[in-house]
Amino acid sequence: NIHTKNASTLSFEELYRNAYKLVLKKKGESLYNKVKEFEQDWLAHEVRPQILEELPPSLLAAYNGAHLTVNEKRVAGERLLRSLKSAWEDHNLTMNMTTDVLMYMDRVYCSDNRKPSIFTASMGQFRDHVLRASLPEHGSLTLAALLYKVILDQIQMDRDGDIINTALLRSCAYMLEGLYETEDEQEQNKLYITSFEPEFLAASAEYYRSEGSSMVARGDASNFCKQALQAAMNEQDRCRSTLSTLTAPKIRAVVETELVKKNLPEMISQESTGVKHMLDNDRLPDLEMVYELSSWVDPRKEELKKAVQKRIVEQGEDINSTAKNASDAPSEKPSKTDADKRDETTKAAPEKPINQQTAAAIKWVDDVLQLKDKYDQVLENAFKSDQGLQTGFTRSFSDFINGFERSSEYLSLFFDENMKKGIKGKTETEVDMLLDKGITLLRYISDKDMFERYYKKHLSRRLLMKRSISMDAERQMISKMKMEVGNTFTQRIEAMFRDMSISEDLTASYKKRMRDLDGADSQKADLDVNVLTATMWPLDAMGPLGRDGEKKPTCIFPPGIDRIRQSFEKFYLDKHSGRQLTWQGNMGTADLRAYFSEMKGKKTRDLNVSTYCMVILLLFNDLPPGNHLSYEEIQARTNIPDNELMRNLQSLAVAPKTRILVKEPMSKDVKKDDKFYFNEKFTSQFQRIKVGVVASGNKVENVDERQQTEQRVDEERGHAIEAAIVRTMKQRKELKHQQLITEVIQQLAARFSPDVNLLKKKIESLIEREYLERVGDIDRPAYRYMA
Repeated sequence: NIHTKNASTLSFEELYRNAYKLVLKKKGESLYNKVKEFEQDWLAHEVRPQILEELPPSLLAAYNGAHLTVNEKRVAGERLLRSLKSAWEDHNLTMNMTTDVLMYMDRVYCSDNRKPSIFTASMGQFRDHVLRASLPEHGSLTLAALLYKVILDQIQMDRDGDIINTALLRSCAYMLEGLYETEDEQEQNKLYITSFEPEFLAASAEYYRSEGSSMVARGDASNFCKQALQAAMNEQDRCRSTLSTLTAPKIRAVVETELVKKNLPEMISQESTGVKHMLDNDRLPDLEMVYELSSWVDPRKEELKKAVQKRIVEQGEDINSTAKNASDAPSEKPSKTDADKRDETTKAAPEKPINQQTAAAIKWVDDVLQLKDKYDQVLENAFKSDQGLQTGFTRSFSDFINGFERSSEYLSLFFDENMKKGIKGKTETEVDMLLDKGITLLRYISDKDMFERYYKKHLSRRLLMKRSISMDAERQMISKMKMEVGNTFTQRIEAMFRDMSISEDLTASYKKRMRDLDGADSQKADLDVNVLTATMWPLDAMGPLGRDGEKKPTCIFPPGIDRIRQSFEKFYLDKHSGRQLTWQGNMGTADLRAYFSEMKGKKTRDLNVSTYCMVILLLFNDLPPGNHLSYEEIQARTNIPDNELMRNLQSLAVAPKTRILVKEPMSKDVKKDDKFYFNEKFTSQFQRIKVGVVASGNKVENVDERQQTEQRVDEERGHAIEAAIVRTMKQRKELKHQQLITEVIQQLAARFSPDVNLLKKKIESLIEREYLERVGDIDRPAYRYMA
């Protein structure tokens, strides 16, 4: 009656009591076996035939290879699924009722005799006599095999976009989850896991393998990423709504392996649609998808990192090539004087144009910073600030920046131009951002000692020529450098600022001393002096040494100026005995008042000139009107070096707006047979006139200057290497060769990358000078420090 759904006529209490009595009378085994036999007979002769009767012939034909339309396949499949669902639910219901009646038997007989409960036993019978029993006239074909085939077909329809009955599929999947391979009913022995799931995963792997090949053939990386992400999402939804959540991580692994892992590298490297295309066109959403897919199959994202690093280096090398070509290209216009490049008044003046090579240097830095900003955005918005990718980006920027031999010089020029005029009108926050950008590039430069040399050179000119817009910004820059690269790097630069501060106090003290003296010793000229510590300032770049290393001739100052110079020198040496002052005539400026007899109105003008220009002009004070001085006479009476003399004479006699002198013959170049007259007819509407010195060439070093800079840096590196070796050996007393090399390189890495061959030479030199001695055999050399 329970199986035929007539249980309403039965008394649960009476049935339970009868079963109870049978167990008490030791007839539990007989009761257990008879129930099992009944269930087996019912399933084999009632349930299974009913399912087979509902089985569509077309489904069997399709299993054997016959072609069905999608709709025919769906309808036939759903008939089988409904039939099995109904049989399973009926069996479940009846066995629950039967279990309630036989509860005492399960608790006593089954427990004592280690028999599975009657419910568990009947579930196994459903598995064996319904699902796994062979179909008549179809050999070994079973309902289970047909069921799996139908479910897989339905899932394929779903993947193809057709509508399927997901609830029906879920019920059948739930049936498979409720059946086990063995009677102990362990989780891993569920029929769903042991029989259906392997077939589902194998079919899915084949599907995504084929789908991946098709996507790759289409060659659209963006669409590949979208479809791969969508496929993974669809499979997760399918597991939740159609199959079982048990399968979710496994099908995800199939998608990752067959669709993503096997095809993503090729999609990443696609020339027209891959990562390169995405980066060049700022397609951040696409890059984010690539990142997500990469993180699925490779925690280190090696393929993605490799592709982005390659593109960074390519773009960086393009920037390097552009800068090199721009700096090597001939200038379209002749060199101009500073006076031609800025207004001569104290009023607001137009910006001074930068020469071609300096402009190329500034553009190089701006381009690199723009590239850095671009990839910072990519890293933050597309790559979720991934630490591994950030490290790769840093390495790539460092590679192309250090691969450009002028990177240190160009970065220093960038700071130089901005400190002179780039920060003008900017807020404190904007200045801070600008400096931070420059520091970012400094972080990438490996040869920081080379940068330090250029920065000191440019800083010295800003300080001495008073060209820096903001001393606060200068000090702020030094603070940022100190935080980035340490105190050692900024010690000499900070010493330069100390010299300037001490010089202000010294000048004030000297002026007070002069005012306290008697009238006969007082000075008509006013003197401001900067006393520079020779070891802290890059004096070799601006004097007293020439390019060939020979000492420059000392300038001969006019008697009145020389008396003031000697006066200050006596004042200084009285305070600091034992020191020596070397005057740098090429670095100073002077303010003169000149009288022009033919000028209308007020006949005097205030001239701001270089120290050399002052020395030249004062020669004409003693010259009768109409008389001239030849180039050779000026050179002999001033001892100014030829290259400096030509530049200063060009400023005074060639520049259109500042022709204080007249040159014969008139030409833009100064030659040694030229004659110079004082220009009585000079006129200017401005009271104060600034006479700029003709540029000695581009601020960017030429090949010879570059070689000399590198030679000086190599000499300094040699001393630094020796100091590091001695310091290490003094501390360690004895070290093997390779250990010494490693420790010295680590010590110096913050300033530059030491050349191993140079390091070996310095070790040999220290051995010859008896700082070190060899110990051990030739094959395994070691060294001992000699006190």
